[in-house]
Amino acid sequence: MSLRILNTLTRTQEEIIPRGGLGQTLSLYTCGPTVYSYAHIGNFRAYVFEDLLQRHLQARGFIVRRVMNITDVDDKTIRGAAVAEISLAEFTQPFKEAFFADAQTLRLLRAESYPEATDPVQITRMIAMITTLMERGHAYQAEDGSVYFRIASFRNYGKLARVDLEGQRSGQRVASDEYEKEAVADFALWKSWVPEDAGVGWESPWGKGRPGWHIECSAMATGMLGETIDIHCGGVDNIFPHHEAEIAQCECAGHGVAPFVRYWMHCAHLMVEGSKMAKSQGNFYTLRDLLEQGWTGREVRYALISVHYRASLNFTREGLGAARTALARLDAWFLRLTEASAQSATSDPPDPSTEGFFTALDEDLNISGALAVLFETVRESNRMMDQGRLIPAQARGLLEWYGRVNGVLALEPDQSDDKLPVEVQQLLDDRAAARAAKEWKKSDELRDQLATLGWQVKDTKDGQRISKN
Repeated sequence: MSLRILNTLTRTQEEIIPRGGLGQTLSLYTCGPTVYSYAHIGNFRAYVFEDLLQRHLQARGFIVRRVMNITDVDDKTIRGAAVAEISLAEFTQPFKEAFFADAQTLRLLRAESYPEATDPVQITRMIAMITTLMERGHAYQAEDGSVYFRIASFRNYGKLARVDLEGQRSGQRVASDEYEKEAVADFALWKSWVPEDAGVGWESPWGKGRPGWHIECSAMATGMLGETIDIHCGGVDNIFPHHEAEIAQCECAGHGVAPFVRYWMHCAHLMVEGSKMAKSQGNFYTLRDLLEQGWTGREVRYALISVHYRASLNFTREGLGAARTALARLDAWFLRLTEASAQSATSDPPDPSTEGFFTALDEDLNISGALAVLFETVRESNRMMDQGRLIPAQARGLLEWYGRVNGVLALEPDQSDDKLPVEVQQLLDDRAAARAAKEWKKSDELRDQLATLGWQVKDTKDGQRISKN
């Protein structure tokens, strides 16, 4: 067994092997939220992909140590606090809490650590890294008091994004945290305090100020995971300038004998109804927006996870509906297997072909191939149950296999799903009474009412069975 991914740096598929060798801990750094607002579904597309990666790595026996940063000081958070006329900490705290609540709703595994950029320990690390860069001639203090990274001092700058530096003027500077690919220039490591920063600032050897966005991740990543990290993930929009800047900072501040990151993985953009997500387009969604519309966290998770991470994902209502249908199919299958396995205390191993679920994911997280194996197994085992050919021990074996699969997909029903809405339960009770009284027309009408509400009823020898459409 080998697990291979497409390394953004080399543009080739490579087998993942921890830096310390097989059997050793694998370090994973994932770019976390900038807490100036609620995370949107484009953000969560990346976070769900990273969760799938971690879960599959662990299913394959890797020991994963993951760190995800929280960016709670940058241009946007400072601007938001100023508009709200509250402190930076007061402004960002609700968005931090919302992120963790949303992450739980989407079944994201918790990272080992969530370092925050404003943590005094992390600020100290940032100042120390900038000091090293200045001592080695990779950084300088400009007339405005801010400290900038000198990109001309790092000949490999641009290697991740394949940015062409030809014709760039030495000393051209970009002060903002985010900028366009065409604006390749020296970027800010430490921003000198200005009145617009209000109460945001820390003392440093270069005067009062605050860190730039890029140095925050560099200092937190290496401070928490060491000079070389095995895997670094994020969205394609992070490749430049953010990840490019991280490489330059870390490799210039390090000992120069090892790369900052060995494997880079980036997920593609998310579109909504065929267009780029934007508030001006009316297609900008947070997870909370979707929950208010009646979708569940696991339905959103399925919709986000079901397209390969390097393929652009078109997020649509039809896609959410398909996710709901697929999950209902899995739930019904699981229930049938549970009933079929009740008479057996032993289990038979599932068909060897079902291992194809995991081997598909071994190839750069080929989720399409993995889901194809899952639903083919559902189809075939349902057929065998229909024909009475699936013995209890086989059903038990399939349940154990699905437990492993679900350890990667995390698609089990929400506990709250067990309790039906009051209106639905009342209609179901009325229908049971109608059938007991042999009022078949009324029974059919109640079934149609439930269908209108999004519920499907099947009559079995053990009574009514209800599931979401």
